[in-house]
Amino acid sequence: MSLALSASRMVALLLVGVYAGGVLFVVLAPSVGRIPGPAYVRYWQALNADYGQRMPPLLLISVAALLVVAVLSWQRGWLVFGLSAAALTLVVLTVALTVAGMEPLNQAANAWDPDALPAGWDEIRQRWLNLHLVRTGLALAAFACLIVARTAD
Repeated sequence: MSLALSASRMVALLLVGVYAGGVLFVVLAPSVGRIPGPAYVRYWQALNADYGQRMPPLLLISVAALLVVAVLSWQRGWLVFGLSAAALTLVVLTVALTVAGMEPLNQAANAWDPDALPAGWDEIRQRWLNLHLVRTGLALAAFACLIVARTAD
């Protein structure tokens, strides 16, 4: 295996693993979704600040590493290439889902006063949680594809 493929695959595995683990936490901690409104919105706003700063660079580097992995996997056989390309596609889909579906909800929540929540705020929370569940599934599937591709190679 080439050094470039090995290094890019390791970077991709590390970053996609961190991403998948990070988004999985919300799914594994369903009690967070039952926190009373004002406390939940404060929590949501704090997470938006942290994730909003750290996720874009992490995901951009992940996509770049996955692109290199997919290109360099081309000659490693259809299975390895297909799994690498699938991982890239799945991560790109998580980015698209986040930007198009979840970020508008995050921006809305960032504008709320936690002590004077708008009517229907809990429906927006549930919509975000549903989209997050899909994003988590995509991220975990991408991570699994990378693990299987590495094992198959």
